[in-house]
Amino acid sequence: MDTRTLPPQFADMLSGHAEFAGLAEALSTTESPVSVRLNTAKGCCPAAGADTMPWCPLGVYLPERPPFTLDPRLHQGLYYVQDASSMVQWHVARKLSESLGPGLRWLDACAAPGGKTTAVCDALADDALIVANEFDPKRLQALIENVERWGAPNTVVTRGDTAQFSRLEGFFDVVAVDAPCSGEGMMRKEPEAVAQWTQRLVERCAELQREILENVWPALRPGGYLVYSTCTFNVQEDEGNVKWIIDTLGAEPVDLGLDALPGVVGAVEGNLPVGRFLPGRVRGEGLFIAVLRRPGEGRHSEQASKGIKTAAAPKWMPADKKYTLVPTREGLASWPTAHAGAIARLSAVTRVARAGVPVAELKGRDMVPTLALCRMAGFSGAEWPRTEVDYPTALAFLRGEALHLPEGTPRGIVLLTYGVHPLGWVKNLGNRANNLLPDNRRVRSQAVPDAPPALPAIEPNAGSVG
Repeated sequence: MDTRTLPPQFADMLSGHAEFAGLAEALSTTESPVSVRLNTAKGCCPAAGADTMPWCPLGVYLPERPPFTLDPRLHQGLYYVQDASSMVQWHVARKLSESLGPGLRWLDACAAPGGKTTAVCDALADDALIVANEFDPKRLQALIENVERWGAPNTVVTRGDTAQFSRLEGFFDVVAVDAPCSGEGMMRKEPEAVAQWTQRLVERCAELQREILENVWPALRPGGYLVYSTCTFNVQEDEGNVKWIIDTLGAEPVDLGLDALPGVVGAVEGNLPVGRFLPGRVRGEGLFIAVLRRPGEGRHSEQASKGIKTAAAPKWMPADKKYTLVPTREGLASWPTAHAGAIARLSAVTRVARAGVPVAELKGRDMVPTLALCRMAGFSGAEWPRTEVDYPTALAFLRGEALHLPEGTPRGIVLLTYGVHPLGWVKNLGNRANNLLPDNRRVRSQAVPDAPPALPAIEPNAGSVG
């Protein structure tokens, strides 16, 4: 087992708090556990006897790390590879939704790569609106892809500085800031987190975190909740910033009993109701989380959808009053009807990269279904001819190769399924089928295992199409 050498100043910081006893050894000598979170909206559930975690019943530990990229189920959005500690976001979202009620609006202000966003999708009712923002253009694409795989139709992805949300006074019921940080909690998992650590980095991160918090605070309605988290240990970025939120922004701390979760400890300084996930005490990486409330009472104002340009559904799309079809530059997108007005306002004020689900692209004079459509939770695909494929064929599709479908397969657009779940589209020409998987979604590995990775935590072929 590798032994990692921690920065001396960082190790000294740990030794100053009794709660951190044993943490340096855990970071230096133990290995990171492997865990995934299952997508119940697509019919997946933990197998009987699966090793689940107490703060997220959808999260399961795996005995080893399989080659996830070569598993079609990952690309279908049946599960998400996520650190166990980070799955506490599901627990927090579930708790807050109980007090906020239906139709709530949630902002994930620093969302990439999408783990916490998709966890919130799992926890909230499908009448919620979830907005995921990312500043870094390189990380934005990963966020879009992961949101697409998860298939939640009530999501919006925005891009850019969090300052853009200051123009949305009282728009959100919950604002989550999983802030860019010094990454101390990742030192066991990522060697670069050890190499880059300095006290100056801690100070710069704390300043950036306060800037982000100031930017998004106006967008939180009175009576709404702020969820603040980091993947670091130091007090400056953690309890120090929570105290700053209270003293400067006027927030009220909220006790969700996070420190009562198995293995989770509370504040190392002060008497704040926070949760600290520490390697060696929990089976996960380092994480700090706190929940605060903006004083007052209120509710976001409903945004009228009047004046929004809509489009008629193509014949192959079922009529559903829950969703509104909106023309885009590329084709058509599906918006939740109840939030159409809110999405229109977001689009006018922020830089929206993806609203709802892109369902069709205009190719010449034809409307062609998108990959996002077949990965949407609840998609039936009943209007399309379909072909179930085996594992080697599924891998060939994911690599972008042309395929040969069984004799008798109808010509034209065909939906491929793997393990009964939608995989993607091809255009069957008879002698071959052209692959319609976008180039930026293709798997680059040329490895061809005999069988898909074994995931004993997942019920095989759980659920059904639609």
